Amino acid sequence: MASFGWKRKIGEKVSKATSQQFEAEAADDKDLGDDDANWVLAAKRRKEILLEDCVRKSKELKDEGASLAENRRYREALVKWDEALQLTPEDATLYEMKSQVLMSLHEMFPAVHAAEMAVQRNPRSWDAWQTLGRAQLGLGEIALAIRSFQVSLHTFPMNPEVWKEDLSWARKLQEQQKATKTESVQALAKGKELAQESIPDYDFESDEIVAVCAAIAEREKALSAAKTMVIVSASGTVETVTEQDNCPATPDETLFIRAR
Repeated sequence: MASFGWKRKIGEKVSKATSQQFEAEAADDKDLGDDDANWVLAAKRRKEILLEDCVRKSKELKDEGASLAENRRYREALVKWDEALQLTPEDATLYEMKSQVLMSLHEMFPAVHAAEMAVQRNPRSWDAWQTLGRAQLGLGEIALAIRSFQVSLHTFPMNPEVWKEDLSWARKLQEQQKATKTESVQALAKGKELAQESIPDYDFESDEIVAVCAAIAEREKALSAAKTMVIVSASGTVETVTEQDNCPATPDETLFIRAR
C-alpha cells in the first residue's frame, strides 16, 4: 500500500520579504479607499450646504416679494419671486403667489399658467386649486373653475371660503350663462317664425293667378309686336315713330339721333 506524506502548506513557500510587500500594498490601498470615501462624503456635504443656501436665499426673496405685494408693488414682487424660482424651481407656493399677483394685474392667461404650475408641483395644495379656479373664472371658463374649486374642497373639505364664496359664485354664474343661452335660442327661433309668417302663402295654381299671368303675357306680346323709337332730326325736331315688324321705318338722311 502506498503511503501518503503530509502536504506542505502553500503559504510556507512564500518568502517573508514578499509577504511584507503584500502587507504594505494592502495598507496603501486601504488608505486610498479611505481618502475616496472622505472625498465622496465631502462632496455630498458641500451639495447639501449649497441646497440649504438656495433654500434660505429663496425664502428671503419670497418674504421680500410678499412684503412688496402687500404694498401693491406687484411688478417688483414678481421680480423677487422669479429670482426665488431660479433657486427653488419646485416651490409650488411661489407659483401660487405669482398667480394671485398676476390676477391683481388683470393678466389672466399668465395667472392661469402660474396656478397650473403650482398644482402640478403640489396637487395636494388646496389653496393652489382655489387660485387656479379664480384665474379660470377670470377667463370665463366657468366649468373649469367649478372643477378646480371642487378639487380644492375635496382636498380640504372644511374650508368655508371656497364653499360659500368661490363655488357658490361660480355656480350662480353658470346658471346665468345657461339662462342667457336659452333666451338667445328662443329669440332666434322666434325671429325665424316671424320671418316665415311675413311671407304670404300664395297659391300659384289658383285661377286668379293664372288669369293675371295670361294678361301680362298678352301685354308683353302686344308691346313686342309694335316697337317705337324716338328720332331727333338735325333741326332739333323730336318725333316718335312706330316700327312694325313687316314694314320697318327707315330714317332719312336728316337723322341725327335715334333712341329706342
